Amino acid sequence: MTTHDGVRMPRRRLLRLGAGLAGLAGVAAACGTAPSEPAPAPPPSGIPPSAPPTTRPSAVPGAPAAEVERRTDGRPEVALTFHGAGDPGLAKKVLTALHDRGAAVTVLAVGTWLQQSPDSARTVTDLGHELGNHTWSHLDVDALPEAAARTEIEKCRDRIAALTGGPGAFFRPSQAQHATARVRVLAAAAGYPTVLSYDVDSRDFTDPGVDAIRRNVRSATAGSVVSMHLGHPETLQAIPGLLDDLAARGLRPVTATQLFA
Repeated sequence: MTTHDGVRMPRRRLLRLGAGLAGLAGVAAACGTAPSEPAPAPPPSGIPPSAPPTTRPSAVPGAPAAEVERRTDGRPEVALTFHGAGDPGLAKKVLTALHDRGAAVTVLAVGTWLQQSPDSARTVTDLGHELGNHTWSHLDVDALPEAAARTEIEKCRDRIAALTGGPGAFFRPSQAQHATARVRVLAAAAGYPTVLSYDVDSRDFTDPGVDAIRRNVRSATAGSVVSMHLGHPETLQAIPGLLDDLAARGLRPVTATQLFA
């Protein structure tokens, strides 16, 4: 082939030029009237497209603590739980009487009691019982402004931690059998995943007499949580017969932690 200026073009170069022109034609066709390539097929049903991994939080901020009041699987155990306050000497006698009969219990301590009698915390744990939080000064926490309610829980928690190295096993609100949703949120924020309620009230704080205390506790069944108080002489007097009543029905007193394990 001869170019317009009269120079003869070698055959090899001519072939390369033809291939290049064909390639340009293909590009033009793809950008113009040539049919476009079909879109890739979606992934098979049930197989999601890949996406960056996400991290789910381990707990929802502001979620309330759980509340327990009895175990329901029929295991022959009950939890005797005590309001921790009153004369330290009387409290020690109650806790010793329980220990000597092989009964382990849970003491929900009032913070001011531990402030005035710090040895009581050691008495509880040395005798094989467990300690929990029953607010700082036994006020109705749900009736308090939020900041004051938070302080009632956290101040007692901090006192227990200073004496024992931990915050205690459970929180129980004062002046109430059950915690409101608001109080359970505050308990969770203070580090208590569980609020401990009860289904049997011994009414020993009314000093109704030994027989009445025993009669009230007889309503406990397998899995029950019983509310009692350390600072009342009739409670101490009722302990031997109360434990006999439970044993006669095949019920073993354990800590709340053991009951709900």
